[in-house]
Amino acid sequence: MRYVIVGSGPAGLNAIEAIREVDKEGEILLITAEKYVGYSRPLITYLLGRKVTEEKMYYRTEDYLREMRVDIKPATRVEKVIPEEKTVVTDSGEEIRYDKLLIATGGKPFVPNIEGLTGKKGVFTFTTWEDEEKVEKYIEENDVKEAVVLGGGLIGLKTTEALMELGVKVTIVELADRILSVTFDRKASEIITEALKKEGCSVITNDTVVKVNGDDTVSSVVLKSGKEIPTKLLVIAIGVRPNVEFLKDSGIEINRGIVVNEKMETNVEGVYAAGDCTEFYDLIDGQRKTIAIWPVAVAQGRVAGYNMAGRNVRYPGGIPMNSVELAGIPTISVGHSNVEDDGYEILTFEEGNTYKKMVLKDNRLIGAILVNDIDRAGIYTGLILQKLDVSSFKDRLLDENFGLVYLPKEFRKKMLEGEIKIWLE
Repeated sequence: MRYVIVGSGPAGLNAIEAIREVDKEGEILLITAEKYVGYSRPLITYLLGRKVTEEKMYYRTEDYLREMRVDIKPATRVEKVIPEEKTVVTDSGEEIRYDKLLIATGGKPFVPNIEGLTGKKGVFTFTTWEDEEKVEKYIEENDVKEAVVLGGGLIGLKTTEALMELGVKVTIVELADRILSVTFDRKASEIITEALKKEGCSVITNDTVVKVNGDDTVSSVVLKSGKEIPTKLLVIAIGVRPNVEFLKDSGIEINRGIVVNEKMETNVEGVYAAGDCTEFYDLIDGQRKTIAIWPVAVAQGRVAGYNMAGRNVRYPGGIPMNSVELAGIPTISVGHSNVEDDGYEILTFEEGNTYKKMVLKDNRLIGAILVNDIDRAGIYTGLILQKLDVSSFKDRLLDENFGLVYLPKEFRKKMLEGEIKIWLE
C-alpha cells in the first residue's frame, strides 16, 4: 500500500502517525510545499518576537518521521491530482502514484486587490516560517521602526505583538468596527484593545488600506478615510482561505473547502482530506463550515489516517475554539460565543480586565468567552461537546469556584477518565 500525504501541518502529521499505528509496512510519502517540515505554525510569531528558538519550533522533526520510514519531499508543490490515474503531479512535472491520498494543504492567506501593492518590497503575509524569515531579514536590513498590520484578527494581533517585541511601533488597521470581531464579542475586544494601546500600539477601526505608496519599496499607505500612514513595512493579515485551487479539475467536490464525510473521505474513492482545507459539520448548529484550528486538524488527520489504513473511525464534527494570550492577557473563546440575536440566554461576569461570558440555548451551553480567567475552559468545552442540559447548575457557571463537583456524576466520570473524545470508533 502506498500512502501519499500532501501537507506537513498537524493534519498530515497526525494522519501519518495513525497510519503507522495500523499499517507498519505500507509506504508513506510526505509531500510539502514548505522547506521546513513538521513545525508548529502558531509559534512563528513567537520566533519573530524571540520568545522561542528555532529548535523549539518543531512539532515533529524530520528525524522522527524518517524513523517511522516516511519518505519526505520538501519544497515540492502538488499542482494537479488525477484520480482516474491515481496520480499527483508536482511543480517539477513529476508524476507520483498513490493507493491512498490525503490532501492536508491547509489554508493560504487572502491578499486583497490594493492599488500599488503588487511588486512592492516591504509587503508581506505572515502564516509560514519562511514568511517569518523574510520579515525578520527585512526589518534588520531596512532598520524598520514603524509598521502597519492590515487585519485585526488573531494572526494580525499576534504579528503585532511580535513586531512590538522588536521595538517596532505598530498601527493596526481593521475594516470592522472592532478588532477580533469574529473571535470575540464587543466587551472582550474592548479589553484587548485598551491593553494593546497601553503597550503603545495604535488601533484604527472602520477603515482599510486602499493604496500603497513608494517606488519599488513601500513608503506609506493610504486609508479609505484619506489618512496616510508612513511605513516601511506592511503585513497583510486579513484571513486565510482553504488551499484548494490546484484541485480545480480533479472532480473532487469543493464548496468553500473540500467536502468530506465523517471518515474524512472525499467524493473520489481513495482520496481523503483533513484540516484547514476541508469543510465539515459544526457540532453545535450542524452547518458545514471550515473550522481552521489546530485541534480540529489534529483530530481530522488522525481519523483520516486510521481510515486510510483500514480501521473504521468517525469524526463527529468540531467546534470553533481559540486560545491565545494577547497583550499579556490570557483569552479563550469556544463554540458560538459571538451571538447577537434574542434567541440565546447570555450570562456574563465583569471585573476589571476579567470577563466571562456563557451563551446558552435550550438550557445547553453552546459558547463561552474567558478573558483573564481561563482555568475552567476544559470543563466548559466538555459541556458544549456533550450538549449537556445545564439547567440544574447554570446559575453557578460563572462562580469563581465552579468545578466538576457541580456536574452530574456520569459527566464527571467521563471528564476524569478522558472519555470525552473528538473522534468515535
